Amino acid sequence: MLTALDHVQLAMPPGSEDLLRAYYVGLLGMTEVPKPPVLAARGGCWFRAGTLHLHLGAEAAFRPALQAHPGLRVTDIEAFAERLAAGGAPVTWDHDLPGHRRFFSQDPIGNRLEFLEPVR
Repeated sequence: MLTALDHVQLAMPPGSEDLLRAYYVGLLGMTEVPKPPVLAARGGCWFRAGTLHLHLGAEAAFRPALQAHPGLRVTDIEAFAERLAAGGAPVTWDHDLPGHRRFFSQDPIGNRLEFLEPVR
């Protein structure tokens, strides 16, 4: 029986950990989680914000997905979008999901991310 989503994993090119730390910690405000030593040897990095866990795994033939993405809930979506735009991340608003405000963006290596907030 499924009980919860433990984490989401995205791919990354080997050696891009510092670039991703700057984005996920510095811009998004997540916290880096140390990987177990046996997994750390493979490269990549793990982040969390509250109960959200996001893993980035090194992939030699990395290509960012064009449609696949995690949907990340935020509060004060306008301020969050401004923060990302000020940090140089693209912000593309989409109004097609009823009951939500949302936009799409990309991390520095091209992974697609959706940010959404329910409308009250």
